[in-house]
Formats: sequence, C-alpha cells, structure tokens
Amino acid sequence: MDTNTVITNWKKGTTEFECINPNGISTILGTGSDGEKKIASPKAIMLASLAVCSGLDVIAILKKMRVELDDFKINTTARLTDEHPRFYDEVTVEYHFFGEDLDKDKIEKSVDLSVTRYCGVMEMFRGFSKVKIEIKYN
Repeated sequence: MDTNTVITNWKKGTTEFECINPNGISTILGTGSDGEKKIASPKAIMLASLAVCSGLDVIAILKKMRVELDDFKINTTARLTDEHPRFYDEVTVEYHFFGEDLDKDKIEKSVDLSVTRYCGVMEMFRGFSKVKIEIKYN
C-alpha cells in the first residue's frame, strides 16, 4: 500500500504554513491575515486538487482518444456549511471545453471515466459532499 507524507512547518509569528509535498515541492497555505500576502487557503487548495486530479484524467483519456482541444478549464464552486467545523457540503465541477467540432461523446465519456473511476480526490469529496458535474462547450 502506498503512503504519502506532507511535512508542514509553521512560519512563526504568522498565519502561514509551508507544506512540503512528497515530491519536494513547497506550497504556502494559511489565512494571509497580515493583509499583505495573498496565499491560498486550505479549503481552496482542496477545490484546486479536485479540479487538477480530474483534469489530468480527462486530458490523458482524450489524448488516447485522439481528441484535440483548443483549451480546457475547470471551475469548482463549493458551498460551506454554516456550523463549525465548516466544510463543503455541495460542490459543482464545471468542465469547459474549447475548440472546433468537439467530439461531445468522447468528451463526456472522458469526464465520466474520471468522475466515476479514476479520480481519487473526487471519490474522497463524495465521502462528505454532494458533487454535481456540468460539461460546457465553448
């Protein structure tokens, strides 16, 4: 069984933490309450992780299907509960595909495979949130 370890160091005197991922990449997270730095919040990083996990699947599947895209983006929108601990109880993942003569059947199949089979982050989100999927063609 695989394991991952993220080392998280508090930056003394701040509301920031440096997170060193298993691959050695460092990310700063926190609240940025000092008013000067703009840093990612832990909950926003969760949404980004969801989008990237699924996006990597979709791109890999479409490449195998020989589907060409001009561009691709994912918007994730989540609703936080009112009571503490606040968490995302509803998440909408919008997949936006750009290009000429897009093969909608293959695109929908790639998204479906990611959502139902490959994306582990999506599976984790389903454990605590209602996840809604939307596909848009531009």
